[in-house]
Amino acid sequence: MNLTQEDWVSQLESDENTVILDVRTENECNEGIIPNSINIDIYKELEFIQELELLDKSKNYYVYCRSGARSAKACDAMNNLGFENTYNLLGGFLGWDGEIVSPEN
Repeated sequence: MNLTQEDWVSQLESDENTVILDVRTENECNEGIIPNSINIDIYKELEFIQELELLDKSKNYYVYCRSGARSAKACDAMNNLGFENTYNLLGGFLGWDGEIVSPEN
């Protein structure tokens, strides 16, 4: 499901069963990340699917990338793998005006 930043944030704040998933590259993440997000690079296709398979499918996943296109594909892939609740951030990181932190490497 695609959500505007406002809806994404308000739903995220009221949801206690969440994971924030950043599907950008490591270089993109070095520019900053949304707090408490985990990174799984969608461009590393096989590794991406393997990492997804390790995640708890009962959680609600709030997914973002740079502009919203890759995260939409990630949500589709996750839904195909049996994830029930995935939420794509429309506009992605480029449109994000909330808090940004440095990734912990």
